[in-house]
Amino acid sequence: MGAHGWRSARLVFVVCGYLAFFFGELVPRAEAGCRGRESPNCCTGRNNECFEYSKRKTVCYCDTYCQKTGDCCEDYQRVCQISAAIDCVVGSWGSWSSCTAPCGVGSTERSRLVSVPPRNGGTPCPDLKQRRGCFGNNAICSTAKEVAKILPDSFKRNFKDPWRRPHMLMKEEKASYCVYLRVKQASAACKLKLWSAQLVRERLVCAECQSDAMSKSNRCGGDGLESTRTFWAAASVPGCHGSWVRESSSEGCRCPPYSVLFV
Repeated sequence: MGAHGWRSARLVFVVCGYLAFFFGELVPRAEAGCRGRESPNCCTGRNNECFEYSKRKTVCYCDTYCQKTGDCCEDYQRVCQISAAIDCVVGSWGSWSSCTAPCGVGSTERSRLVSVPPRNGGTPCPDLKQRRGCFGNNAICSTAKEVAKILPDSFKRNFKDPWRRPHMLMKEEKASYCVYLRVKQASAACKLKLWSAQLVRERLVCAECQSDAMSKSNRCGGDGLESTRTFWAAASVPGCHGSWVRESSSEGCRCPPYSVLFV
């Protein structure tokens, strides 16, 4: 190759070098980040798999959680078009509910509503419910404290008072009523007698309130409360006692044989 050929080749190399530099400055290099991810480019919440590499070949993220950790890719805002994080806003607490137990230890709670839900990785909502203990003291609590005294129905069935003189006025006979109670607890001493041994846990018992056992309010003491545990004791079996819950009652009725009576 002659001198003229070498000069031409050198000129070509110089021109190519200038062109490469010129286009390198004017044409931006491909930007690494969220745009380079396969669909989807961006992810909601916290997703450790939603990452890409930055220009410096370091790991950056394209999930909304990266706004908190500060490791978003450079093009995150532009590509994902995510607005600023919005924190949760809640309203004021409501009033406390009534005590769950009309008598004794129970619980009460209050709640509040969400005014503005969190978005774009904002602060999550705090607790929306609170609960605390309470002690119920309803008007029926005095009734709940009554202890029913019971006997087998054989004690009063067709009973006639041998001491009543013929001229003595008989007490007004009031219509009896029946109460059906579910036994919740019975002491070991109840097994000593045949009739009280039937008072076992979860057994439904019919207890009859007859006229002689009624108080001035026309009811028998300790005849129970619905959905509330009350207590009973067997009058003829020392140490036999327990608790039950009233399920229903019936006016003007008689309990079947082998039931119990209020005394």
